[in-house]
Amino acid sequence: MSLSKRVVETLIDLVEIKLSCMEIYDREDSREVVALEQCVAELQALNQKSKATASEVVAFAGRPRGRARAAVG
Repeated sequence: MSLSKRVVETLIDLVEIKLSCMEIYDREDSREVVALEQCVAELQALNQKSKATASEVVAFAGRPRGRARAAVG
C-alpha cells in the first residue's frame, strides 16, 4: 500500500498535535510518547523517501512521439 505525500504530511501533523497535547503522568503515558515520536520519525523518513523518488529522472526508450516534420525545400 502506498500513501500520497499529502496523506503522510497530514498524519505527521496529527501525531505532532497529539504529542503536544500529551501530559505524562505514568510509565504508560511515557511509553505512548516514545511510540508517537517513533511514528513521527518513520513518517518523516517515508516522506523523505517519497521526495527522493519523485525527483528521480526516468529515461524511457522508444520512438519519439508526434508526427515527423516535413522536409522543407
